[in-house]
Amino acid sequence: MRPKKTRWVKCLPGERCFRPQCAPASKLDGVCLSIDEFEAVRLACLEGLEQEKAAKLMKISRPTFSRIIASAHKKIADALVNIKAIKIEGGCCKIIARKKR
Repeated sequence: MRPKKTRWVKCLPGERCFRPQCAPASKLDGVCLSIDEFEAVRLACLEGLEQEKAAKLMKISRPTFSRIIASAHKKIADALVNIKAIKIEGGCCKIIARKKR
């Protein structure tokens, strides 16, 4: 298997775990969303960027971005439909340095 190319993200998520309040944490299953999946959702869904633009910001190809966002959507849908916690961690990412003014 080929090594994964480093994905560039703007920032790390503040809170790393989200869970439904309707069940105790000890009885919940969970899904793990990688940091690059989190960033793909932020760029595509929250910022409204097209895949080509979002892929350029993450310094990956558009097909790779498409695979990452599809995986993220599937995990988020699984968590919402099946009442699971979402934990955000891992992935081969680097933080984009903020430009100094």
